[in-house]
Amino acid sequence: MVTLVLPRLLDVSGASRRSGSVVERNVAALKSVYWLLLVSGFVEPLLYLLSIGVGVGALVGDLTLPGGELVTYAAFVAPAMLASSAMTGALAETTFNFFGKMKYMKLYDGVIATPVRPFEIALGELAWAMLRGSAYSAAFLAVMVLMDLTTVARALVAFPAAVLVGFAFGALGMMLSTFMRSWQDFDLMGSAQFTLFLFSGTFVPAEAYPSLLRWVVEVTPLYRAVHLIRGISVGTAGWSWLPDVLYLLVVLTLGLLVASRRMGRLLYK
Repeated sequence: MVTLVLPRLLDVSGASRRSGSVVERNVAALKSVYWLLLVSGFVEPLLYLLSIGVGVGALVGDLTLPGGELVTYAAFVAPAMLASSAMTGALAETTFNFFGKMKYMKLYDGVIATPVRPFEIALGELAWAMLRGSAYSAAFLAVMVLMDLTTVARALVAFPAAVLVGFAFGALGMMLSTFMRSWQDFDLMGSAQFTLFLFSGTFVPAEAYPSLLRWVVEVTPLYRAVHLIRGISVGTAGWSWLPDVLYLLVVLTLGLLVASRRMGRLLYK
């Protein structure tokens, strides 16, 4: 671990500059259609919020959270949609797009002929993914504020939490992509992503599940993301946020390190 991290810490400015060049390349390649990507990633969670949070919420009524807070069903679902949006945006960029660039376009074969190293490629691609994910999150938080599902102050705190969620899932997606052999392998990941979306305390509290299933739900990364953002947006304070933040930081660090090491093996073989 030390041999992986220490050299990068000693060359922070150079690594940042080289990672930034990867981001610049992606911006130049997609600047004409980037707004379409933003709209597509924003509309889906918004439709879920309106159809389930508002529509079904009219039948469900208010919910009592474990801390005793009484919230509307829309206010309960909205943070989960925000976390899911951050996950989806990050994974879309660091799985299919990243895999295509590495395996079929052979883009990174040319990049490593420059001073840019695999870790810097991974960091640059992750930063690019977060430009996309952060735009989704900011737009969705604005909608939550307009619908009176949270306050402006809580939305400002929830935004960096959503960015952290995107970074964690982006690193995780990039790591998994380095193990993929073909496009068919992504079917399994798509199924896992949809399962997380349904069973991460998204539409019902985790306490509603049987004890064993609840334990499985609570150790998944999307549940930790939902728990963090929901706690911020509905105003439940306390140290219960700390495990969520630490969990996501560990996922981010491990994902980025494994992805960069795997990329080195694949590109330099």
